Amino acid sequence: MKFTDGYWLLREGVTAAHPVEVLDVRATDRTLEIHAPTQPVRHRGDLLKGPVATVTAHAPMPGVIGVTLTHFEGEDPRGPSFTLYPEEFTPRTACDDTHATLTSGELTVRFARTGPWQVDFLAAGRVLTASGRKGMGIMRDGDGTHHLRDQLDLGVGTSVYGLGERFGPLVKNGQVVDIWNADGGTATEQAYKNVPFYLTDAGYGVFVDHPGKVSFEVGSETVSRVQFSVTGQRLTYYVIHGPTPKDILRRYTALTGRPALPPAWSFGLWLSTSFTTSYDERTVTSFIDGMRERELPLSVFHFDCFWMREFQWCDFTWDPRVFPDPEGMLARLKEKGLRVSAWINPYIAQRSPLFAEGKALGHLLRRPDGAVWQWDLWQPGMALVDFTSPAARDWYADRLRALLAQGVDCFKTDFGERVPLDVAWSDGSDPERMHNHYAYLYNQTVFEVLRAHRGDGDAVVFARAATTGGQRFPVHWGGDCEASYPSMAESLRGGLSLGLSGFGYWSHDIGGFEGTPTPALFKRWLAFGLLSSHSRLHGSSSYRVPWHFDEESVDVLRLFTRLKLSLMPYLYEAARTAHTEGVPMMRAMILEFPDDPGCAPLERQYMLGPDLLVAPVFDDEGDVTYYVPEGTWTHYLTGETVTGPRWTRERHGFDSVPLLVRPGAVIPVGAVDDRPDYDHADDVTLRAYRLARGAQVTVAVGDVVYTVAREGDTLRASCADPAAPWRLAAGDREVRAAAGTGFLTLELT
Repeated sequence: MKFTDGYWLLREGVTAAHPVEVLDVRATDRTLEIHAPTQPVRHRGDLLKGPVATVTAHAPMPGVIGVTLTHFEGEDPRGPSFTLYPEEFTPRTACDDTHATLTSGELTVRFARTGPWQVDFLAAGRVLTASGRKGMGIMRDGDGTHHLRDQLDLGVGTSVYGLGERFGPLVKNGQVVDIWNADGGTATEQAYKNVPFYLTDAGYGVFVDHPGKVSFEVGSETVSRVQFSVTGQRLTYYVIHGPTPKDILRRYTALTGRPALPPAWSFGLWLSTSFTTSYDERTVTSFIDGMRERELPLSVFHFDCFWMREFQWCDFTWDPRVFPDPEGMLARLKEKGLRVSAWINPYIAQRSPLFAEGKALGHLLRRPDGAVWQWDLWQPGMALVDFTSPAARDWYADRLRALLAQGVDCFKTDFGERVPLDVAWSDGSDPERMHNHYAYLYNQTVFEVLRAHRGDGDAVVFARAATTGGQRFPVHWGGDCEASYPSMAESLRGGLSLGLSGFGYWSHDIGGFEGTPTPALFKRWLAFGLLSSHSRLHGSSSYRVPWHFDEESVDVLRLFTRLKLSLMPYLYEAARTAHTEGVPMMRAMILEFPDDPGCAPLERQYMLGPDLLVAPVFDDEGDVTYYVPEGTWTHYLTGETVTGPRWTRERHGFDSVPLLVRPGAVIPVGAVDDRPDYDHADDVTLRAYRLARGAQVTVAVGDVVYTVAREGDTLRASCADPAAPWRLAAGDREVRAAAGTGFLTLELT
């Protein structure tokens, strides 16, 4: 929120107190504690005045420093709190007459002990950012609400990213961002997935450790600073050093949790019944058989909300009027080689048989007077499961276990954003702090049921709402977008922003959710959707099978689905990187090219993994303009080349999209293109692209590691223990080795 009226004045009714100097320092081997008066101490009489700010610094891991600003310490802390994963680590502290410092790895926080208040964060001998005069503040607004805030300097030319899945401009400079989950679609400043973490291209990121509402002014109140504020008596934030954007993400996700690795089958094509469409088993079978007849590989079939009876969501019971034999139907789908997803949400409608049961057992969220909280928005008389209660979580989980026993494989965890404040949580949580965090508990409950039932590595949800830590429970999709090119572009911006907020995998509704796309839009969105982490055909009131658009849509879907499946050896290794390092599969260009200023604002193209550049086409005619970083890049589909750095403009048919391979890359390509969960190393082809003389590239495909090196005009590839046949290719030439063959040679001339 904004507190000032221009540079000189405060807004009407606002009062502010700012640390002005260091009174004293208490240093231990792990922390610094600073006492800072908010007016100059000129004589003993000034020691009788308040407020006095307490500022502490600590380090949870190398390269990360936490700062806590406290006013009154008598406030009893209330949950929830983010789950963090600190390391066993001892920072270094030092004090002299001029400065007090705490050093964590290569990052140092420095408090000036003489002169005006100044807090600097330094690395490699330079100041990354700082909180200076009137940065920290103890603020009261016009109605008397108490806030704490800090402002960190923005250097000239520094760009700010992240803050969750946001659908506006990718660079957040100039924006006002409130971290507050809302069911607002993809066309507004509201977001389903709010994350109080931002990343810069200046060597650092900032994570505000507050699960409730955090208000960010990103160069939008004081244009040379990022301001963040919370309601309450304590504000904790962490400055995270890189130096690269990838390094920042690695450290942030190490602190807040890394994404789980989704099963390989989840990377195939998902087909949905769509939202409000009419369907039964015959409809479902017709879609699946239609896909098979047209040789369209399908991996997952999703049943959206009307698999249950109307006005009874959720009762977790198949509607017997249209699905009289759910176990038999699910078995028949499994015989076709499909996985099954079912739509759920955390709401219990009044007509659901579970409402009375949940009320009697105390599993539904209550108002302070003890009555069950209800409203009529979305489902008549609906209540909310109180996931702060372990008994309520287990009660909800039991319903999911029953569905898994029937043959369901995963769940689309819809909703979870509209969480009220006039309530009393079972565990005494603060309603304001629980509003965003509810999505974490909801998805954690479902994910843990799946992991316990299916085992590690085979659990996946399709979630809409999230906050910090929610990246641990993939996958997430972008929510309710419209069937239009602007909405397709805003969806991409949201996905890239989410990836810059610690989330490794992301999807969206191919063709748009609201409305029905034109055949041209649908085909353009197909290419984008199949070159995303996860790919789902889904809509609101119309089906998304391609033959409902035109026959060319069938061909386009077949082309890009098979392309994606053949790339699974490459894509699944990118997924492993998201799991082990926190670097997303779909990467804003700034992640891969932080030293190229041309990449800083790019939001209509991305890197899929480290080596494939994708520029979706947002145009019926196929015109697309995109930026090519330095080097000679190769069009994956045609073999043509383009040399950067420069902008290029091309025209693509519906069967094409700019998909460029980075120079010096080796892309492992699978021998299978009709399913994602195959042995990726069996007869894999290592396709080398413009390796420089003397270059050597290591490629992992599962547990198998290959090395490709260029010596003069010869490519030499080796593998210590290949258990399956494999190939080496460059341009239109390739050689094949039998299983057990450790070396291959390919002449380039």
